[in-house]
Amino acid sequence: MSALLHDGAAMAGRQLRRVRNSPGVTVLTQVMPVNMLLFFGYVFGSALAMPGREYRSFLLPGLLVATAAGGIMTGMFQAAQDWHRGVTDRFLTMPVSRAAVPLGQAVADLAVSALGTVPLLLVGLAVGWRVEGPASGVPAAVGLLLLFRFACTSIGMLLGLLTRSEEAAGQLGAATFVLPLLSNAYIPTGNLPGVLRTLAEWNPISAVTTALRDLFGNAPVPSGAAWPVAHPVAGSLLWSLVLIAVFLPLAVRRYAHGER
Repeated sequence: MSALLHDGAAMAGRQLRRVRNSPGVTVLTQVMPVNMLLFFGYVFGSALAMPGREYRSFLLPGLLVATAAGGIMTGMFQAAQDWHRGVTDRFLTMPVSRAAVPLGQAVADLAVSALGTVPLLLVGLAVGWRVEGPASGVPAAVGLLLLFRFACTSIGMLLGLLTRSEEAAGQLGAATFVLPLLSNAYIPTGNLPGVLRTLAEWNPISAVTTALRDLFGNAPVPSGAAWPVAHPVAGSLLWSLVLIAVFLPLAVRRYAHGER
């Protein structure tokens, strides 16, 4: 265990230096949610039944979760880079714990993601978003958000290790932008047609988004929704833990085997 912690910390440090040396990617991932908040908040807000500040308060938790889901894309691309550029082969020849590299990448991504939410929250406050529920709900909301980010990064790492090239990882990563669209991150799902509503409500993004809205006091839990959305905190925890339990061990196993 001590070796895993030591090696994992070293790999996390390497990943953080990697992010520092690629500031463009970090800036892009922080600017995009802010642009979406301003654009969607002022354009869509005038077309929905929740105009102005009310819609922006509804939207911001959804953007936080959609950004956390972006861990699939970043985890995939970073893992594919190391995999296809021979970095993984070098690590496999070193006396490093096989679980340390994926865990270090996930922990570093978690730290960067936590810092990356600050600009979005500040802009959200500037356009009218507020925590309207008890202050005790904020730590729980942050914890759920980071846990979900860790789960998404685990998915991305496995997919990155399964890709045939960096280009394939980039193309597959771009496709993940569809996931928040099939959820309640941007719009309420109550009026969607039957099949689309079912897909949206069983999307893990919907459960986490609903949990954040409930904990922040921005919107009530919708009635008559599927179980993960009707019980959003429990649904978020269950989805995140199941995804981590499935994808993280598979990513570690794939990395340890080093087979292409």
